[in-house]
Amino acid sequence: MDVSIAIIGSGFAGLGMALRLRPAGIEDFVVLERGDGVGGTWHYNTYPGCACDVPSHLYSFSFAPNPDWTRTYSRQPEIRAYLERVAAGVADKVKLRCEVTRAQWDGSRWNLDTADGLVRAQYLVAGTGPLVEPKLPAFPGLDTFAGITMHSARWDHDVDLKSLRVASVGTGASAIQYVPRIAPDAERLYVLQRTAPWVMPHSARPISAFERRLFRRFPPLQRALRGGIYALREALVLGMVKQPGAMKLLERAGRKHMQAALTDPELIAKATPDYTVGCKRILPSNEWYPALARENVELITDGVREVRAHSVVLDSGRELEVDALIFGTGFQVLDMPVGRLVRDQGGRTLAEAWNGSPRAHLGVTVPGFPNLFVLMGPNTGLGHTSVVYMIESQIAYVLDALRTGAATIEVRPEAEARFHAEVQRRMRGTIWSTGCRSWYQDASGGNPTLWPDWTWRYRRRTAHFKEEEYVIT
Repeated sequence: MDVSIAIIGSGFAGLGMALRLRPAGIEDFVVLERGDGVGGTWHYNTYPGCACDVPSHLYSFSFAPNPDWTRTYSRQPEIRAYLERVAAGVADKVKLRCEVTRAQWDGSRWNLDTADGLVRAQYLVAGTGPLVEPKLPAFPGLDTFAGITMHSARWDHDVDLKSLRVASVGTGASAIQYVPRIAPDAERLYVLQRTAPWVMPHSARPISAFERRLFRRFPPLQRALRGGIYALREALVLGMVKQPGAMKLLERAGRKHMQAALTDPELIAKATPDYTVGCKRILPSNEWYPALARENVELITDGVREVRAHSVVLDSGRELEVDALIFGTGFQVLDMPVGRLVRDQGGRTLAEAWNGSPRAHLGVTVPGFPNLFVLMGPNTGLGHTSVVYMIESQIAYVLDALRTGAATIEVRPEAEARFHAEVQRRMRGTIWSTGCRSWYQDASGGNPTLWPDWTWRYRRRTAHFKEEEYVIT
């Protein structure tokens, strides 16, 4: 198959790119999806309680509003259904169960080895995103465990956890959602925590039928609400980036929220974070602390020494007899699989070029990899608002690049270096540089993940493709 544009992935990024190509008059493209359905992370993550922590009206495409959201913070099935619905506009371009195993630049085109054979494309758009491939801890003896094991992103719904002794590893965004749902069923639930999260009161509520009718009848009303939500979320930049000391207000709210649910001083001590709020992702939940307070739940802060056939041994020497291990340990963000698939003309992978610390001009283009556009690339993630806003900015940038009609487009190394230096300079003094360790950081402590500024400023930077920053033929 020969196409002008090949898009890898069918989550918000890949679908968003495809949906904007057609209005731009571009029909010669294909979307390659390894799974059996569209949705990206919202297709693969189906664990109990899975939901988005960004308000529904903001966590959707601006060009495809959904007046029928049933909750202010949507749950996974509804988000997946939304993506399946908007994907209907490019259904003829989506190839499911078509995994890309290798993509190499040959000097003029990209050659993609896929489950359906060779695909040759002038331009390659990597829309896989960083929150898809599960990351497992390297516990000694994990492969000897004889019980049930699963990662939150690959939940096995055929497994019944009732009356089982369960060890859940991790206390991040996924775990605080599924732990309260499985706690009532488990005979015993051990929650293994490396770092306590900052958990805030959740304002989620159902959206009434009357509200939904208003949004359907008066679309400007929903757009105004979306704008208001965006402004409120963007205000967090003041604390996270400009004045981290201002986050003390949120810290007090988090402590009050915890103390309203927990009474045991020892449990409160374990559940209290030892870092500035915002340094790691802020998590909203009204169910997390009550779940920790259950009689059959124990919060454990000891590290794991090893895993045995039927138990987990802690650093303290204590042995926990368990029937199931569940990992809420996040994703391969800095070593995302697409980096191992994409190769330059000489065979060097994108992962090798990045060497553990991804970087790209505006988070989109990489020196040495012509005609490659990365969506949700390095330093375009967010800790406070909707990544869909960033994705739409990147899509507009890619479209502007395509309008040049160039045969090849490659970012100049000096342009990428200037952008990288600017981002890392802005990162100093932010909330993410206050000392905590998180999945935002690389091995050297740098932050190649987040955008350290206003998101509207990123949109302004990507509004126009600057040809002088590229080698174009």
